[in-house]
Amino acid sequence: MRVIVTRPEREAQGWVLDLSAAGFDAVALPLIKVGPVADAAGLARAWQRLAEYAGVMFVSGNAVEQFFASKPALAPGFGSQEAMKTRAWAVGPGTARALLRAGVAPNRLDAPPQDAGQFDSETLWQGVSAQVRPGDRVLIVRGGDAAGGADAGAGPGAGPGAGREWFATRVVQAGGRVEFVVAYQRGAPEFSSGARQLAGAAATDGSVWLFSSTQALANLSAWLPGKSWAQARAVATHPRIAAAAKRTGFGEVFETRPTLPDVVATLRRLASAGVRSTDQCCPPTL
Repeated sequence: MRVIVTRPEREAQGWVLDLSAAGFDAVALPLIKVGPVADAAGLARAWQRLAEYAGVMFVSGNAVEQFFASKPALAPGFGSQEAMKTRAWAVGPGTARALLRAGVAPNRLDAPPQDAGQFDSETLWQGVSAQVRPGDRVLIVRGGDAAGGADAGAGPGAGPGAGREWFATRVVQAGGRVEFVVAYQRGAPEFSSGARQLAGAAATDGSVWLFSSTQALANLSAWLPGKSWAQARAVATHPRIAAAAKRTGFGEVFETRPTLPDVVATLRRLASAGVRSTDQCCPPTL
């Protein structure tokens, strides 16, 4: 059973290695391209005002990497010895690991617990809502499209920025103020003839598509308009992504949590049981 990994190139290669080590025939077919923003002025302002925020919410590992790549040499950070008290908030374990690699001290980092039922803005808010007081300012570091707008479905969103817009609304309801900064651009990659051949075969040959973003599904539909996915299978790492896969036309859609052990467990159940279902083979929490 072949697994089609649709994450951006660098992330996809890491997942291919991990899934291959777990015994799967995994192949990368990146459906999203990630790059730096054309105008980094907003990032520079965010770093200058970092100490003014009660918390900085990062929507993904890409947001972390691009935000810290823009860090001025003398700007304060999130180290344990820094005088400022700004917290770093991560939506999930991958984002949290990226923050730790960037030098954020563990005692300055908040993220959903490892045993959380899901990793998203809603779960993060449950853990950090008590930190937001009236008058506090919160920064949300997100991605954008080539035109500078909010990215469409980066991560587990049903539409443009759904999760972070929900999070921003909760902050405002708690009396806080929200600002956004675009740290990276997301778009569709240039697809080769080999990629087109792979996608066409994977629509009918029993391959399993692994989706962690609704934008990947949108790019796939735009790349191959009119393509039938009725015989294709997909594993989605969030209920909203699963719903998007069903709207795209995937005949079978299965849900799992986004951690490697959960994804591997779901794929093994599919491979060993030959599961055929239009809903899901495994509960979101395994």
